Amino acid sequence: MQLRTLGRSGLQVSQLCFGGNVFGWTVDEATSFRLLDAWLDAGFNFIDTADVYSAWAPGHAGGESETIIGKWLRASGKRQRVVLATKVGKPMGAGKQGLSPAYIRRAVEASLRRLQTDHIDLYQSHDDDAGTPLQDTLGAFAELIAAGKVRAIGASNYSAPRLAQALEVAQRLKLPRYESLQPLYNLVDRKVYEQALEPLCAQHGLGVINYYALAAGFLTGKYRTAADVGKSARGAQTTSRYLNPRGLRILAALDQATTQYGATPGQIALAWQMARPSVTAPIASATSLQQLGELAAAVRLRLNAETIAGLDAASAE
Repeated sequence: MQLRTLGRSGLQVSQLCFGGNVFGWTVDEATSFRLLDAWLDAGFNFIDTADVYSAWAPGHAGGESETIIGKWLRASGKRQRVVLATKVGKPMGAGKQGLSPAYIRRAVEASLRRLQTDHIDLYQSHDDDAGTPLQDTLGAFAELIAAGKVRAIGASNYSAPRLAQALEVAQRLKLPRYESLQPLYNLVDRKVYEQALEPLCAQHGLGVINYYALAAGFLTGKYRTAADVGKSARGAQTTSRYLNPRGLRILAALDQATTQYGATPGQIALAWQMARPSVTAPIASATSLQQLGELAAAVRLRLNAETIAGLDAASAE
């Protein structure tokens, strides 16, 4: 497995990252363990989660994904083989939200307990917190890095102006900088990243680990009509907004490429992202060993310039 360096962090990560939002939500604990074992066995090492996963599910409070990963790490003894990423900042209950130093200190300890580890490789701000000065947030992260509890930090869902401001504050005050960005990016969600965030990340050498790499399953071709949206919890939650002429045009271009490469639409969609120089590792999820095998096979695909140009044209906004 070819590894890529994440920004200037020194972290060496696989070309795909497993999205842990499914653990404890659409995947039970036993299946989660099997998926995590198979992920490492296939040569991958990068796993991303968040403290808030999966607070949106009925009866959940957040922490479910981290808890399952922690149990697997303890049972398997494979912590040293994993680059482990998690996030802080989304609402976790009364008084548990944002990026204030006091809350970050509380939240990291809770994540470490659930993950059953003494350090987090990549600790990310899940959302921008306009109410907390950037220097305060970065100062709190600096303390965690100095204490050995965090190796590097990243940002998720930041606008280009706020990310640029955070990088400037870090440089000016000699604080740790965000080494990665986790933006929404895929064939159907291109504009915001490509126009504003991508040039900034390239300029500053940030790693990019984009989420919704398969557009919540839409780019697998699973959802092609309104009737298909009810096939899964994720489909009902997010894919209805993609069922429009442009979305169907993208699926048609993916279908055309599948014939040429003998691959699935989802594999082609991931290969398109991995071919983009600014992208370090797209984040994608699987709920079965079969789906995981399809993800793994995408790494071996090499799209030619003509195919990439065709997908670019079909997905142009």
